[in-house]
Amino acid sequence: MRAAIICAVRRVAIVGSSGAGKSWLACRLAAVLGFTHVELDAIHHGPGWSAMSADEMRARLEVACPADGAWVADGNYETKGGDLVRERGDTVIWLDFPRMTVMRQLAWRTLRRGILREQLWNGNRESLRDALSRDPQRSVLLWSWTQHEPQRRRYAAQRDSRWICLTSRAQVRRFLATLPASPG
Repeated sequence: MRAAIICAVRRVAIVGSSGAGKSWLACRLAAVLGFTHVELDAIHHGPGWSAMSADEMRARLEVACPADGAWVADGNYETKGGDLVRERGDTVIWLDFPRMTVMRQLAWRTLRRGILREQLWNGNRESLRDALSRDPQRSVLLWSWTQHEPQRRRYAAQRDSRWICLTSRAQVRRFLATLPASPG
């Protein structure tokens, strides 16, 4: 996608596996475009990793990602409003990396966050104990591993002319290089 095209967009949804780099890309793209960055994880995860209900999350996304707004949103949440974000997006960027690339990136990110006790959303922190759990509801590593292929199939079926599929970190770097310099 050329810079002239991306500058014409108003609503960008970024999707992909946990650990693919959705938030990293969304943060940079929002800065370049001067748009609001909406991180679906920050909306969904309340204190103590409490999950927001689908109805409440959809209501929050109605406000955060309005149909006539300008925003860059990252996250999946198929049944909790991610579909609404993708439908409203005039551009959907899919980070469709190979499973091993995602797992390598995710393992390093999770290790860093666990060791540094990095605070995420609403006071939450990732723990190495949870990362090593055999329960995919607790382990982001196991979640990403088990959801990678089913999610790829779902997104492949949803793709339309609005979708940009980036399949490697090199493609992401080339995509970012086409954008104008960030303001200020």
